[in-house]
Amino acid sequence: MVSQGSAPSLLEALSSDFLACKICLEQLHSPKTLPCLHTYCQDCLAQLAEGGHIRCPECRETVPVPPTGVAAFKTNFFVNGLLDLVKARACGDLHAGKPTCALCPLVGGTSTGGPATARCLDCADDLCQACADGHRCTRQTHSHRVVDLVGYRAGWYDEEARERQAAQCPQHPGEALRFLCQPCAQLLCRECRLDPHLDHPCLPLAEAVRARRPGLEELLAGVDSNLVELEAMRGMEKEALARLREQAARVGTQVEEAAEGVLRALLAQKQEVLGQLRAHVEAAEEAARERLAKLESREQMARAAAAFARRVLSLGREAEILSLEGAIAQRLQQLQGCPGAPQPSPHLLPQLELHPGLLDKGCHLLRLSFEEQLPEDDHGKHGVDTQGGDRSQGQREGGAKPEVQTGFQPQSRDGTPTPKEEKAQAPQQERAQTPKGNKLQLPQENAGAQRGGRPNKNRKVKGRCKSASREPSPALGPVLDDAGLLPRPIFSCSFPTRMPGDKRSPRITGLCPFGLREILVADEQNRALKRFSLNGDYKGAVPVPEGCSPCSVAALQSAVAFSAGARLYLISPEGQVQWRRALSLFQASHAVAAMPSGDRVAVSVAGHVEVYNMEGSLATRFIPGGKAHRGQRALVFLTATPQGNFVCSDWQQNSVVVCDGLGQVIGEYQGPGLHGCQPGSVSVDKKGYIFLTLREINKVVILDQKGSLLGDFLTAYHGLEKPRVTTMVDGKYLVVSLSNGTIHVFRVRFPDS
Repeated sequence: MVSQGSAPSLLEALSSDFLACKICLEQLHSPKTLPCLHTYCQDCLAQLAEGGHIRCPECRETVPVPPTGVAAFKTNFFVNGLLDLVKARACGDLHAGKPTCALCPLVGGTSTGGPATARCLDCADDLCQACADGHRCTRQTHSHRVVDLVGYRAGWYDEEARERQAAQCPQHPGEALRFLCQPCAQLLCRECRLDPHLDHPCLPLAEAVRARRPGLEELLAGVDSNLVELEAMRGMEKEALARLREQAARVGTQVEEAAEGVLRALLAQKQEVLGQLRAHVEAAEEAARERLAKLESREQMARAAAAFARRVLSLGREAEILSLEGAIAQRLQQLQGCPGAPQPSPHLLPQLELHPGLLDKGCHLLRLSFEEQLPEDDHGKHGVDTQGGDRSQGQREGGAKPEVQTGFQPQSRDGTPTPKEEKAQAPQQERAQTPKGNKLQLPQENAGAQRGGRPNKNRKVKGRCKSASREPSPALGPVLDDAGLLPRPIFSCSFPTRMPGDKRSPRITGLCPFGLREILVADEQNRALKRFSLNGDYKGAVPVPEGCSPCSVAALQSAVAFSAGARLYLISPEGQVQWRRALSLFQASHAVAAMPSGDRVAVSVAGHVEVYNMEGSLATRFIPGGKAHRGQRALVFLTATPQGNFVCSDWQQNSVVVCDGLGQVIGEYQGPGLHGCQPGSVSVDKKGYIFLTLREINKVVILDQKGSLLGDFLTAYHGLEKPRVTTMVDGKYLVVSLSNGTIHVFRVRFPDS
């Protein structure tokens, strides 16, 4: 790009696309300039004219068409002059056409001249050696500049030819434009000067240019200063956008940590309340068992005494009844009223009392507040750093609102509590979580608490922003891990994959782990398998057969498998081909995945999966879901889980399929979590979580081992821009490649780590 204040060279104007029409992409023909100073072919502009207006294809400015048509637009004589120079250089070929002398037929009367070896820049004629010598000796042409034809064709004399070039009158061919009519602001030749403009004041072109150049240069200087301001404003806007993205990523992390903190505290309260409930029931059951034992003993004694008295009264004789009457009466009197029987104690029935906020649909545990970004001078004046602002400054301002706020405690007029107040309130809140009466309450803890119990400082949102329109993710699925928490990403590094020897921009179509903390990258555009460490260090390349463009790649125990076109290759790390197999011609690309054992490779072929061993023999072949799904699936992405199952992205059913090694479907997800997108690349971590790429909305979502959606893992806040393929390294590093050839590495942090 030409820097401001420097004049562009003629070579740049001739070698760049300056002389190409942006509509037809061909060399300009009859160039016409619009008021916005963009130049196009006259015929191309005529095709764009609609309703008496033309919309510039470059700046989108609407221009009215003159009443006489597009031919009335100003002719760009500057471009015409450059085109004439290009045509003169390109006319003829020294090796093929052999340009001939233009003067020989006039002097000698022959139909063709001798071979041309020179060119007169003033006459614009090719000359042979004899005519060139004579041209330099005649009175009329001795001052003409005659140069070597080979050098002229090579562009050595473009500057001199441009100085001697004269603009031709479009109405009088062969006549050069020499004057400027001041009232009409029109360029004239001698014929035009003598006919309609005879009485008009005219100036020679050189004098007119000297008179008008200072005004144009002054306007140009004003535009240059405006460009400096615009460039500075553009840089500031980019910096503000970068700070906004950085702050958005930070707030996203805070939201995740806050949600995890609330979930963790809620689950802790759940366990505590359930423990209280179990202890209460166990104590009540123990007391009830003791009372029941005493009651059963008293009941047995009463029943035995009553049965004995009934037998005596029914079967005894008078003397027998009278002899036992005293003892029976005394015993029955003792048993009446049950003086020794325990009294039943009233049971305390537990009742669950929920916090009112849980039942309030309008209550938000998490909410955002937006603050206007301070200028850079204010930042430096008040000592606000880029990580969220100075704490003391926030206190002097009356307490800035935090980015993420949680809990139901009322906010004070001065803002949220300070970190010291939060630490002082934490023990009281823990004691208040288990009040008498078995009430269940949500914890009043700050959502910005960091890992290890350290509270976050209040931070201001960097940059002025509007509420972003993000499509909400569906509710989390019911299948979670034991703690009920999801893995979260920790950014590790980012690096480009373009190497100095690459002729094209990388197009990453495959990733796989390769060795210890290394990855193998399939660059289809440059026909290479590149090795990188997880830190972005380039480790070389694995040679591929000539003419192969690797698409998908997988690393086995001592070999590398990749698909290219309609073939599956197995090569050694040194590039030696061990075997190749033909695949279906009806599929543009075939996904490749290594089995956990490392001695077999799986490949997706149309709607089924084929598994080959190290010798190249077909071990198994199946369709997810069985033969009933023949012709109903299109498996574009494929991976294998540590348990030996398969995860496939089915573009025909628009679903994610999880199946075992025999094709029995374990789970299939087609829910709203895909947001109408085609499921992309899939990877699986050491615990069986499935990471699914949704390229259209810049997301990576998590599914459980059976294919149920759990939530988002990566979003645009994490720097995702058109993610293409992913892979999992060591079961804990998710590697994501973008469409521009950049690779992001994220460490998967598990809740129990």
